[in-house]
Amino acid sequence: MEDLTQEEWSEQLANDENAVVLDVRTDAEVADGIIANAIHLDIYKGQEFINEIEDLDKSKNYYVYCRSGNRSGQACQIMEQLGFENAYNLEGGMLDWTGDVVDFK
Repeated sequence: MEDLTQEEWSEQLANDENAVVLDVRTDAEVADGIIANAIHLDIYKGQEFINEIEDLDKSKNYYVYCRSGNRSGQACQIMEQLGFENAYNLEGGMLDWTGDVVDFK
């Protein structure tokens, strides 16, 4: 797991052909908008969240974010324990995000 600043995260994501963006916020938070092409998996769903993470492709690079960076950091640690090698936490989360946000559908 690696904590990346907003700038590092966006730049690395933009240049990563193997990237998957994960949003680990609640449904209510996601209703305010989501980073384009992100997969929404609510970390507060406990075992269901872990089951969903286990179904993901471990060969991909995961860019994980939440509201402030705390839950996404926890999600990255969980992913690491499950055998994911490349999980990147967005420091400051959506509170500091200056990039584009789209409506969640």
